[in-house]
Amino acid sequence: QVQLVESGGGSVESGGSLSLSCVTSGTTISRYAMGWFRQAPGKQREGVAVINNAGITTVADPVKGRFTISRDNDKNMLYLQMYSLKPEDTAMYYCAALSGFLCSRYFPAALTNPNLWNYWGKGTQVTVSS
Repeated sequence: QVQLVESGGGSVESGGSLSLSCVTSGTTISRYAMGWFRQAPGKQREGVAVINNAGITTVADPVKGRFTISRDNDKNMLYLQMYSLKPEDTAMYYCAALSGFLCSRYFPAALTNPNLWNYWGKGTQVTVSS
């Protein structure tokens, strides 16, 4: 059974940094494209960043230049480095896995369609105060 478990969330002041991690068990993440999504209260889940099996990445426009996604296939780990955090970054952050190879041309679709993703973690809360 595939399981994803996020960690690293917390409360920081505006301008601060956090590093999120996601450990995967029950499979080898090299088989999956991996992504980070977030959901604020009363809002839809939105894509934050995606990294495909080849290590090619994309981040959503609201976090471009501030967030970085990376993966370590040997450790079955996914990471999200977050800098210059803003109050609008406050949300529950979720790790997700998508089976198969994700070509970079489909990154926009992957970011905007959570239903495409096969496995999800339970989330880790990030709160940024002004």
